[in-house]
Amino acid sequence: MLGATDWVIIALYFLLSAAIGFRYARRAGSSVQEFFLSGRNLPWWLAGTSMVATTFAADTPLAVTELVAKNGIAGNWLWWNFVFGGVLTVFFFSRLWRRAGILTDVEFVELRYSGRPAAFLRGFRALYLGLFINTVIIGWVNLAIASVLEGMFGIPRNEVMVYVALALGLTALYSALSGLWGVAVTDAFQFALAMAGTIVLAAVVLDLPQIGGLAGLLEKTPSWSLEWVPAITGGAAVGQTGPLTLSAAAFFAFVGIQWWACWYPGSEPGGGGYVAQRMMSAKDEHHAQAATLWFTIAHYCVRPWPWILVGLATLVLYPDLGPADKRLGYVYAMRDYLPAGVKGMLVAAFFAAYMSTIATQLNWGVSYIVNDFYRRFIRPGAQEKHLVAVSRGATLAMMALSLCVTSVMDTISGAWAFIIEAGAGLGLVLILRWYWWRINAWSEIAAMATPLAVYGWLRFATEIRFPETLYAIVAVTTTAWLAVTLLTKPADRETLGRFYRRVHPGGPGWSAVAASMPDVKGDSGYGILLRNWLCGVILVYSVLFGLGKVLLLQPVEGTMFFAVAAAAAWAIRQDRGKPDEGPPARDRGEDCDG
Repeated sequence: MLGATDWVIIALYFLLSAAIGFRYARRAGSSVQEFFLSGRNLPWWLAGTSMVATTFAADTPLAVTELVAKNGIAGNWLWWNFVFGGVLTVFFFSRLWRRAGILTDVEFVELRYSGRPAAFLRGFRALYLGLFINTVIIGWVNLAIASVLEGMFGIPRNEVMVYVALALGLTALYSALSGLWGVAVTDAFQFALAMAGTIVLAAVVLDLPQIGGLAGLLEKTPSWSLEWVPAITGGAAVGQTGPLTLSAAAFFAFVGIQWWACWYPGSEPGGGGYVAQRMMSAKDEHHAQAATLWFTIAHYCVRPWPWILVGLATLVLYPDLGPADKRLGYVYAMRDYLPAGVKGMLVAAFFAAYMSTIATQLNWGVSYIVNDFYRRFIRPGAQEKHLVAVSRGATLAMMALSLCVTSVMDTISGAWAFIIEAGAGLGLVLILRWYWWRINAWSEIAAMATPLAVYGWLRFATEIRFPETLYAIVAVTTTAWLAVTLLTKPADRETLGRFYRRVHPGGPGWSAVAASMPDVKGDSGYGILLRNWLCGVILVYSVLFGLGKVLLLQPVEGTMFFAVAAAAAWAIRQDRGKPDEGPPARDRGEDCDG
């Protein structure tokens, strides 16, 4: 149980979080651009840290612990494969999002497309993502922090939800008052606390006599748990516990298809959601790119290693945990081995992880409801002060709705696979809409609807299961949206011209539009960007593996990976500024809100 010192630490954490949020209340109240985008003035380090703090939810250490306890280090490839898409966003899309000058990524729909289909798509996505998907995600996060409190203190679920509701209420209050400035600054503080807490837990656990430090950990854990690469077989994946074993088809579905073809919150191909929000809130294009690169490195390389080490230790400390309970090994390690004071710090760290995610989800989701539904369809001429007031009220309403959703959710198991399958094939449209003028609103509508139909058929009429389902869903969806694209009219010339003048993406996909606008200089240097993407992927994986090798007492191999990372970073640095940046900001409408 917690002692007096623990409770003091937890109380100080809540007070400081609230104080930071309240500090920015007046600034956020001046306009919706300040409320949702921090006046487009976030420095790269704050925007990037805010992104990674959002992805550091209360359930992520538990999820990684479960992956490692079941399938070893190699189990992390189920999410490490998203590096390819994350780095693609850094070099190909971060500058375009900042350049677009819009308030939300949903607003992009009517910047890029035209007519009633575009209006319908914008309104539908605002409600679907802002209400349905957003409240479900908040529900997942609520369940995660509830499981942490249950596991540590043995409190019944109905009592735990009271504490969760109080934390959610405080988060909603400072989010409603302070807007994105308060959310971003609080994120930075919460991320630092959460990382410090997880590092302390890893250090305490490794120092236990049962573990015996890093050398003891390597000696006492099963050899399969230290494998870095999944085992590839010619048939189906085997085993519930043991080294991650995938069929060749399943492995390629993860590393060759999922990262570019599938929509998933926080890992949208080309960026989107709160990632796009942070890019659009950055000071300029260079800050947007640097923020996204820092986020990608921190997300994949910095965050997971303390969790992985604890996950390996739970195989020694709790060898009898069943498959369904392996994620709780992380919580049990906190409960059983942390001394007074440190235990309070870890509880505060979990609340920090929880609240940083919730604050972003509330601000991001409400931005859709207010900007892309209320202002667009209900009160198009509303004043800024009125919209800020509506945004604050909607934040509190979203909090209440998410509590209702949480009350009817029992588990999040398998939900991530469903969301990936339901968005399979949409990713290519989200990428190409920036680079091919012919994509229209009907293309995106078809790419959203088709996967649901194919998923239903595969689920109930065949034995094919995730991830092999991606082959069929992506193939059918791509065929459908391409056919719809070619059979329907493109966006009108005025819309295409306005988009091209503002964003000037360049490339052969816009040659038909560029020919009629000789005064606008489109981007070039895509070969350099492609090389930067490849170097960026090498950089992220090299830092990831280098840190792991050093931590697992393989310094020579770790140093080699760091040398490769340094070479990749040098190559990227040499290319900085080489691609044609296009016309100055005043000619492309960078600071306009569409």
